[in-house]
Amino acid sequence: MKSHQFFATCPRGLEALLAEELQQQGARAVQVTDGGASFGGDMAVCYRVNLHSRLATRVLLEVVRGNYASEDDLYQAALKFNWPEWFDVGRNFMVKVTGVKCPLKSLEFATLRIKDAVCDRFRQAVGSRPYIDTKEPDVRIHAYLAAEHFQFYLDTSGHALYQRGLRRASIEAPLRENLAAGILKLSGWQPGTSLLDPMCGSGTFLLEAAMMALHIAPGSRRHFGFEKLKNFDADKWKSLRQQAQSQAKPATFQKIYGSDQDLRAVRVSKQNLQEAGLLEAVQLSHADMVEVPPPAEAGVLVANPPYGVRIGEDEELAALYPKMGEALKRKFAGWNAYFLTNDLRMPKLMRLAPSKRTPLFNGPLECRLFEIRMVAGSNRKEKPADE
Repeated sequence: MKSHQFFATCPRGLEALLAEELQQQGARAVQVTDGGASFGGDMAVCYRVNLHSRLATRVLLEVVRGNYASEDDLYQAALKFNWPEWFDVGRNFMVKVTGVKCPLKSLEFATLRIKDAVCDRFRQAVGSRPYIDTKEPDVRIHAYLAAEHFQFYLDTSGHALYQRGLRRASIEAPLRENLAAGILKLSGWQPGTSLLDPMCGSGTFLLEAAMMALHIAPGSRRHFGFEKLKNFDADKWKSLRQQAQSQAKPATFQKIYGSDQDLRAVRVSKQNLQEAGLLEAVQLSHADMVEVPPPAEAGVLVANPPYGVRIGEDEELAALYPKMGEALKRKFAGWNAYFLTNDLRMPKLMRLAPSKRTPLFNGPLECRLFEIRMVAGSNRKEKPADE
């Protein structure tokens, strides 16, 4: 198979972990940058990354790069490239343009010019043009515009990779699956160790942990953009997928525990785990965070507490945090706790000192992952004598 250049995107803050994953799948010359990593490899590597990566959002295949100063330069570059060699005129497509320090006045106009060039190239080659579909396109073309350089990519993923094809129902502001997987990796949790999410919401942490523990490839139940490209090797893909499916273990209890004070959330989690065939791996209960007993003497606690988005919620959270801190100190000695929040007051209000603060982004929202190691005895910040 021919070697290509790729770029995998991921939630900001997870780039170094993504690079490790890419190397495990045979990627060469992996280079980390803000929001992802570039790598080299053949299409089999691309298939494996799409199938196995728990952290990537998309895997983009670079097809053109160059310099530009105007929309017309982009049009000419897109017209020159042989799109009909990559996908059939019967496939509909879309173009998405992102710019960083881009000198052009309108990214919308740049998008239109690239679309026109793709259609014109097809007309030259086969006498007709493919249709545009911005909702469910067969082929997605991404253009990345920097100050002077541009890159055109074909999206090999299709739908974003955090859409595992598992979670059917959700409650407000669900955590993205690849961010949840990244937090589990950052926590150092290993399958076989007790894991508790006492604010489980729609069950994202529980689903990701169960898939990790049972060796289920996150992409094993969905389709990908590369299946619509002309160079798609169906036999190679079938064998990689079968290999992944043969490594998955049957669902048995994995010391993964979830609870929520909202009964609706517990029901949604249960429904999602059931539909994913993972309910046997997890123990669910309806309980308040402050009341939850530790399921083991030691383990990892992960939570994505509610954010104070609506009026009045900030006060509610300010009252909840000290109670959470007390419950952790009273019951969870020997556990390591990880909280993802955009509320930077949280550790102070819990009266607990975080040992790590990792900046992460949940979509556009800048958050912190606070690591709080619950040692036996007090974790309380002692006040200096002169205060």
